[in-house]
Amino acid sequence: MNRRKAIKNAALTTSGLLLGTKGFANKKIIDTAATLQLKGTFKHSVSRWCYSKVPLEELCKTVKSFGMHSIELTGPDEWEIMKDYGLTCAIGWDKYPEGVNLNNFYSNPDNHDGLEVYFKNLIPKAVKYGVKNLIVLSGQRQGRTDYQNLINCKNGIRRIIGMAEDNDITISMEYLNSKVDHPDHQFDNMEWGVALCEMIDSPNFKILYDIYHAQIMEGDVVATIRKYHEYIAHYHTAGVPGRNEIDETQELNYRFIMEEIKKTGYTGFIGQEFIPSGKTQAERLGALKKAVQICDV
Repeated sequence: MNRRKAIKNAALTTSGLLLGTKGFANKKIIDTAATLQLKGTFKHSVSRWCYSKVPLEELCKTVKSFGMHSIELTGPDEWEIMKDYGLTCAIGWDKYPEGVNLNNFYSNPDNHDGLEVYFKNLIPKAVKYGVKNLIVLSGQRQGRTDYQNLINCKNGIRRIIGMAEDNDITISMEYLNSKVDHPDHQFDNMEWGVALCEMIDSPNFKILYDIYHAQIMEGDVVATIRKYHEYIAHYHTAGVPGRNEIDETQELNYRFIMEEIKKTGYTGFIGQEFIPSGKTQAERLGALKKAVQICDV
């Protein structure tokens, strides 16, 4: 499963898909999770697509009971529901314009007009619901040089960054790997992303540092965070290899990574974006609870 397929599947999910049971199958998790005493260093979030088979309202109840603050990579229709549960969206998006997707984004100047309209429609909705961060992507190289794509992304994002500044919205570009999940993706190394931040030169344009993708491409995660943390507005987690749970079964020590992020003074969102491997819904949601505890430093 990847994000594109999961988001598409989420649109087709109904409450009847939850294990075919009457009511929510994870009541025990909800009842016991209230005992969590989180330290409050970070705000905790989960990517909607990773739990796309759980009806949104049931997921809202669960993450709220875990002491979490957000279900991210959600859009305005979902924000209305989440608001009723006291949740926000750590980083948001909406349906992209025709032809725009993970592979074909700002690096292609043909998309700039459509993306300008997209953000001019989305930013007011984000303001309405208190969403402070919106995701963008570089898109693929598509035969262009890294420098050409820097210029293309800079030119496209500058068309909307003034509106973002005026409305206190951060536009964050996600770092994705080009080895395993997203072949030919342009923003697949931190120095390229930092160079784009310097070119745009706005406090409202930053990086979504996805630790899973960064580990695959470059490793050296903690050293990168120490060096470039001022450019980072949001973090994503997932295990390597396999994009599964962030526990002792994989190669990254997320407890240590979170301690290092804490040292930078970061107090924003940590977004869990792993694909839970459990066979039951209770096991999969239990993995989310454990991940929050690992990242609570």
